[in-house]
Amino acid sequence: QVQFVESGGGLVQPGGSLRLSCGASGRIFSGYVMGWYRQAPGKQRELVARISSGGSTTNYADSVKGRFTISRDNAKNMAYLQMNSLKSDDTAVYYCNNYPALRDWGQGTQVTVSS
Repeated sequence: QVQFVESGGGLVQPGGSLRLSCGASGRIFSGYVMGWYRQAPGKQRELVARISSGGSTTNYADSVKGRFTISRDNAKNMAYLQMNSLKSDDTAVYYCNNYPALRDWGQGTQVTVSS
C-alpha cells in the first residue's frame, strides 16, 4: 500500500516560516521524483515544487519561487519543504507524492497563514 505521511503544518502569521516533512516507504521514494502539492479550499490540487531523485534538480511554481525550498534525504526516505515569507494565499492542505503523482495520497498537513 502506498503511504505518504506529511507533518509540520500549523498556523503562522504572514511573513512567517514553516518546514514541512514527508515520510514515505522506500519503494515509492528511492529513485523517484518527489513533489509537494497543495489544495486550497474550493480549488484543485496543484504542484508546488518537485525534486529529482538525486536531489540535484528542483522546480517551483511561479507563486512560490524564491520563497519555498524543496529538499530530500534519500538515506531517510524523507522530503522537506521549507516555506518562508508566507502569505495568506499559501493557506492550504499540503501533500507530498511522487511526480507524476500516484493514485493514493496521504492525509496532508494543514497550513494556515493568518494574522
